[in-house]
Amino acid sequence: MADKKLGMGLSALLGQDKADFANLDDGEGAKTVPVTQLHPGKYQPRHTFGDEQLHDLSESIREKGVLQPLLVRPHPDRPGMFEIIAGERRWRAAQLAQVHQVPVIVRDFDDKETLEVALVENLQRQDLSSLEEAEGYHRLMHEFSHTQDQLAQALGKSRSHVANTLRLLTLPGDVKDLLASGALSAGHARCLVGVTGAAELAKEIVHKGLNVRQTEKLVKAGGHVGSSKPKATKAVKDSDTVALEHDMANMLGLKVEIKDNRGRGQIVIHYESLEQLDGVLARLTHGPSGAEL
Repeated sequence: MADKKLGMGLSALLGQDKADFANLDDGEGAKTVPVTQLHPGKYQPRHTFGDEQLHDLSESIREKGVLQPLLVRPHPDRPGMFEIIAGERRWRAAQLAQVHQVPVIVRDFDDKETLEVALVENLQRQDLSSLEEAEGYHRLMHEFSHTQDQLAQALGKSRSHVANTLRLLTLPGDVKDLLASGALSAGHARCLVGVTGAAELAKEIVHKGLNVRQTEKLVKAGGHVGSSKPKATKAVKDSDTVALEHDMANMLGLKVEIKDNRGRGQIVIHYESLEQLDGVLARLTHGPSGAEL
């Protein structure tokens, strides 16, 4: 089945009618194996499992047992062992609960199908972190040559969601660390993609507890929104400069501004039509009396 396109659905991979792992609850085709015969899968997209959630699940397993089979395949490198495709959290929680055997469904998947199912199962059952999701997309694209369109269709996501999630991988390491720890949300992080000084901005966002809208304003303003940096005060023109502006305006018949900075600056002449501009050029060239300057 390795040559089948992504998006054929988990129904095709599992031989069931619906591509939903909830349908494995009935345990059809399941058998019980010792937890010592199971090993984490190399294509597991989830990196963290959450101690509190794992503890809660272990309490449930201690009371009721493992109600839903794990999906496994024969281990490619360890004869007689199984590699977990979906259900590593249940396997870990079962060990915490000191449950020695768990139900499994065995499928003879190749690497491509294993990664696909591991990613989709996690997305269906409980959202991965945004970085884990991005890394899963990246692996499907670069290791198995899937396109963003194929991923979006197979996973029920929009193409823009896949593209925006993948962009998170371009963030600096410090920003990705804050995202992975939960200090920054995916919304915050997306605002920082491609932004110069993203790491420093991320620290400011966390320190000030800015929401996503405030973060967008911060980035658009170059990092000064909400900061204590004083606003620049407008320079007050001296009386001689104001008088000179007035004289030039009377001569040209247009508004004139003189911008002076310690003896150096600019003269700005405001005009509203090309005819006014022609008149200004004529006056500057020939003078008010028509004589050439």
